[in-house]
Amino acid sequence: MVAVAAPKGRPGLEAEAVLGKAYDMRLIRRLWKYIRPHSLLLVAWVAFMLTTIAFELAQPYLFMYSLQHHILGGKIEALPIDALGFVGLVVAQNLSSFCEQWFLQLAGQRTMHDLRIAIFDHVLAQRAAFFDRIPVGRLMTRMTNDIESLNEMFSQGAITIIADAVKALVIIVIMLNIDVALSLMTFVTLPLLFVLVEYARRAMRKSFRQIRVRLAAMNAFAQEHLFGIRVVQLLGRDKISQREYDEINAGHRDAYLLQIRADAAMYALVEAIGYIAVGGILWWASGHRAEDAATIAVVVGFIEYINKFFIPIRDLSAKYAVMQGAMAASERIFQLLDTAEYDGGTPGQLPPTLPDSAADQPATPTAVELAGVQFSYGAEPILRGVDLRVPRGATVAVVGATGSGKSTIIKLLTRLYERDAGAIRIDGVDVRDIPLKELRRRITVVSQDVVLFAGSLADNIALGHAYERALLDQAVHRVGLDKALVRRGADVTATVSERGSNFSAGERQLVAFARALLRDPEILVLDEATAHVDPEAEELIERGVHELMKGRTTLVIAHRLSTIRNADLIVVVDKGQVIEQGTHEELVAKGGLYAALEKTFRRQE
Repeated sequence: MVAVAAPKGRPGLEAEAVLGKAYDMRLIRRLWKYIRPHSLLLVAWVAFMLTTIAFELAQPYLFMYSLQHHILGGKIEALPIDALGFVGLVVAQNLSSFCEQWFLQLAGQRTMHDLRIAIFDHVLAQRAAFFDRIPVGRLMTRMTNDIESLNEMFSQGAITIIADAVKALVIIVIMLNIDVALSLMTFVTLPLLFVLVEYARRAMRKSFRQIRVRLAAMNAFAQEHLFGIRVVQLLGRDKISQREYDEINAGHRDAYLLQIRADAAMYALVEAIGYIAVGGILWWASGHRAEDAATIAVVVGFIEYINKFFIPIRDLSAKYAVMQGAMAASERIFQLLDTAEYDGGTPGQLPPTLPDSAADQPATPTAVELAGVQFSYGAEPILRGVDLRVPRGATVAVVGATGSGKSTIIKLLTRLYERDAGAIRIDGVDVRDIPLKELRRRITVVSQDVVLFAGSLADNIALGHAYERALLDQAVHRVGLDKALVRRGADVTATVSERGSNFSAGERQLVAFARALLRDPEILVLDEATAHVDPEAEELIERGVHELMKGRTTLVIAHRLSTIRNADLIVVVDKGQVIEQGTHEELVAKGGLYAALEKTFRRQE
């Protein structure tokens, strides 16, 4: 038995290790694009924030005034008014705080909504090569966890660091106004606070970087193994997968330890420094007459303001961690949004037919043309100068061994990938000059891997487009899907489970045919669409294929001899090159590669 050691690192893991600042103005400026439509909400938040601070900081001042002039001054009759005023300030502060949080949270949620839509739309616009490079698990991390990290900047109140800074400045002004010497003595502790904040910042930055890397690794690992769950279970990889996931999970857990230590140290030491400042105030008071009402009032007022001054600093580590996460998440989000894809052309640029110059038109117009097309997924070329012409209205079958480049031709035609060299034209227009939306409206691909989405069967056929029910029913009937549904006692309103697991392979294939027929494309591509079907559904599949191909330009990649034999032209591809072309009879008589493949197809049937 040969044991293969699992790699210590997972591919591309370090790509997630983005260094982020807690306040990156470059990122904040980019975020402003999504915040700007809701700027009036932020204006309201600022107004209520200042009002809340005013009501909050007026409370110690009122208490100090009441203590000095009324309680210690013997004017007890004024206390009910003082108490009523204090209660009024507290109520007003809480009401203002409610409005402050309401407007801030509303602005945050609307901003995140817009950003989620922008990211989702952008990811949907990417080509297949993009998804080859980036694991789906990592993409999900950016589209969910990173957005949530950014959302926490609003929901967890991290953005209220701005309010904390304003409050601290106002407290400093108030304390200096009350007693300059006492204020300066209190602020002696500030250098120590700056040292603590810098320590916590560095520790959390390092910790957060590790947390994000391991979180992305966990998501990628889980997505990969859940997608291949049948292989994991049937081939007995579950124990190995559990062990590997446990290692990644343990790394994610341990990455939090540095942040926890820094947060705990920050909280405890800031609390201690606050008490030291209070102790300094009491020491100062001990050198003055205790019966002096002004002295007592100043001491009480300073203690209250010191507590209000140090509480935001004590909580700064937690808010800093959230801001650090938000900036790092923003960095990755904008990296994703900066992945630009060329759409090409403008709507309506593609002419419906070839130019009207009869002299320039061949007897049989060419619908699809590939000229000298070259392409590679990596270092090894897949297509090596492919030349192919599909006449309008004809059926052309492309055959060849596995890995010869047949499916790659389809991917380049629909611009899931971009060719390296050569030209691909539809009705004489390069596909790069055709907007993707228009290109894919004119070409419909039906493959053997049919993807169904959770919902109704009708939704899976229409795929979000508005069609009359009569047209949808007609498409279902023409491909024979209605007969398959009658067998199971259902109709197009039937519920589709996740990935269409409650439908057989043959039924899913008929759904794909109905989709294509409903879209009524000019060019139909069948990418081994009949390779894996249920034997009992074979007759329905054959009928569906026949209905689909009626009156259309069709490009067929198939292993079924019945489909290939009836093609107007058969193109044989080997090692990325076209080596034979002709009808079935011509190529069989030639005795080349197609003749050998034809024998293989015959045995399979």
